[in-house]
Amino acid sequence: MHVPDGFIDAPTSAVTGVVAAGALAVSLRGARRELDERTAPLAGLVAAFIFAVQMLNFPVAAGTSGHLLGGALAAILVGPYTAVLCVSVVLLMQGVLFADGGLTALGVNITDMAIVTTVVSYAVFRGLLAVLPRKRRSVTVASFVAALVSVPAAAVAFTLIYAVGGTTDVSIGKVATAMIGVHVLIGVGEAVITALTVGAVIAVRPDLVYGARGLRQRLQLRVNGALVDAPAPTAPVAARTSRRTLWVTGLVTSLVLAGFVSFYASANPDGLEKVAHDKGIDKKEKEHSAAGSPLADYGVKDISDARLSGGLAGVIGVGVTVVAGSAVFWSLRRRRGGDVSPVNTGV
Repeated sequence: MHVPDGFIDAPTSAVTGVVAAGALAVSLRGARRELDERTAPLAGLVAAFIFAVQMLNFPVAAGTSGHLLGGALAAILVGPYTAVLCVSVVLLMQGVLFADGGLTALGVNITDMAIVTTVVSYAVFRGLLAVLPRKRRSVTVASFVAALVSVPAAAVAFTLIYAVGGTTDVSIGKVATAMIGVHVLIGVGEAVITALTVGAVIAVRPDLVYGARGLRQRLQLRVNGALVDAPAPTAPVAARTSRRTLWVTGLVTSLVLAGFVSFYASANPDGLEKVAHDKGIDKKEKEHSAAGSPLADYGVKDISDARLSGGLAGVIGVGVTVVAGSAVFWSLRRRRGGDVSPVNTGV
């Protein structure tokens, strides 16, 4: 769903740029409340993982592919404000280094892929947790549904933006039908990836999952015929793995996905590319201003072997993203200061 240059006119792109800048400013302030010394490293890793998994296009109907957007995954793991920053870091790295997503359309892409997906998915997620049993499984189920809904929501958002500032004369009804239809299918893949990832992290470190905070159900005892809450344990349950082990495992997984597994990803156009070609939205698409980048199109310039070129580009992308994301989130964590103690996040 990376929107290239030329799809949306300059005034609309400028307005979405202002919206994106405002949302990033709000998210920077909000992330200071979400991040602490334990979760800041995880946020940088989440950004790198999203970058890696976005390289893994999976096939859907009619010669179309899809990939993770990541807003729901990030919101549930590290919080909605931090999630907007995570996805925005990924989009910036992709646009500047890999010529993926137009630079003049960066505001459109942040609005659509970072803000809309995060806001919609986290609202759905919280709504479901309010009615589901207070168990770990509920977090995974809610993450599946939230991610599923977030992708067609982003398709609707793009359609609305295109209706306002599209550069070609195409029936909005046809665009909406095609975009929403294919992205419902892509949403299933997004939901599966999100639920599996959230479930895996909860299984080993539930205390690090932002969406699971406050869900630990107090043990109840029957006293004189009435149920009363048992005293809280004096010590937290030991984690199954250390934060360092989790971080290293996540980074290695991201490197393997981007550096090796990505070679086997679907070569079919993604949902937006397919719809744009079929409906004529791409008639005024412009060449990316970073088309001459040494890493353009996720390959390393002057390396002729496609597998080596793509794999090396993926590894570089993961490395740059984790460094850039970690620098941002550690900076926010430091500014927060030591006067706020981390919230007990056990489940």
